[in-house]
Amino acid sequence: MSDHKGLMDGVYRYQRHIYDLTRKYYLLGRDGLIADLDVPAGGAVLEIGCGTGRNLIAVGKAWPRASLYGVDISEAMLATARGCVAKAGIGDRVTLAQGDACGFHAQALLWRATFDRVFISYALSMIPDWEAALRQAARCVAPGGRLEIVDFGQQERLPGLWKRALFGWLGAFHVSPRAGLQAAVERLALDVGGVAQSRALYRGYAVRGGLIRAEA
Repeated sequence: MSDHKGLMDGVYRYQRHIYDLTRKYYLLGRDGLIADLDVPAGGAVLEIGCGTGRNLIAVGKAWPRASLYGVDISEAMLATARGCVAKAGIGDRVTLAQGDACGFHAQALLWRATFDRVFISYALSMIPDWEAALRQAARCVAPGGRLEIVDFGQQERLPGLWKRALFGWLGAFHVSPRAGLQAAVERLALDVGGVAQSRALYRGYAVRGGLIRAEA
């Protein structure tokens, strides 16, 4: 955790101040994921890799009765998130904690073990052991709950030159789109007794995936 934490704190020490302004132009599909969460009344929502808190604030506005939770490895990002949720007036509904997406103790960090909705938005492409992060996320999904993911796709229906340029640019920011994401979600769904779902967005620019966990 310490090496990746140091890297992420270094990357976002200054970027966090302009992160939301710049990312809205190319982190596509986040708002669609949030709109589809369908949080049950009084439900609990966890974002893994919550960054500046932008997504949690949007969830809070859409579902004003939901309890919101966020985990991020970067203390620099969490500092921004704390300020943003307080400014949005939802600080009393949000619990934020520092933790490694690949393995954290939800009960110890967040005072509950499972959540009705768990989502990961453009974070798996920055986590070295991203499959471990997927498994950890699934452990946090309550019976009957859902895990939702959006991230960079493989650009399969876009020009090859575009893909090479985008992947090269993303690599400069330690971002690696995961070619095996959809297959990994399907394997995970089998392991936890859930149903996998995935689809490409914007001609493969992004991918939406996730699973619905079986009722207890």
